[in-house]
Amino acid sequence: MFIEPNLKPGRRGWIEVICGSMFSGKTEELIRRLKRAKIANLKVEIFKPAIDVRYDEEKIVSHDTNAIHSTPVKNSKEILLLAHDVEVVGVDEAQFLDDNIVEVCEQLALKGVRVIVAGLDMDFQGKPFGQIPNLLSVADYITKVHAICVKCGNIANISYRKTANEEQVLLGAKDVYEPRCRTCYNLKD
Repeated sequence: MFIEPNLKPGRRGWIEVICGSMFSGKTEELIRRLKRAKIANLKVEIFKPAIDVRYDEEKIVSHDTNAIHSTPVKNSKEILLLAHDVEVVGVDEAQFLDDNIVEVCEQLALKGVRVIVAGLDMDFQGKPFGQIPNLLSVADYITKVHAICVKCGNIANISYRKTANEEQVLLGAKDVYEPRCRTCYNLKD
């Protein structure tokens, strides 16, 4: 499908994806980049899935309580409707958004917008999560961050679920998940 670019002269958009396991600093890195864009006097809009109400209904909040105001959206198309005349768009927890998030990010980038997306690349079973793998394939820049394994201290890349719930989406923090390396994840103790 052809998308009308509507580029502004001298402005090029791109897509950045920050991915990793829980407790790896994805949201912290997203907030850092967005705050820097604001310091540079760029017009920034920030979004998160409406279902993510773990720490706050509107703010994006990292596990260490760093926060920035955002607009909750029910679906990714709302981002296109709400992101008017912006230079930077941030999206947290993108794995919870629908299949259109890739197209939405592409459309924004074609309009000259810097798009910064953060999300889990794998679910609690170590399987690709939501549209993050597809976003990685179209991203101009990728940052994979790692947590520290709570069992052995090596780098962790998988979010181990401490409960028996088998649903893919289960909101939680340290009460439900812990970061583990590949080896300790597979020990499942």
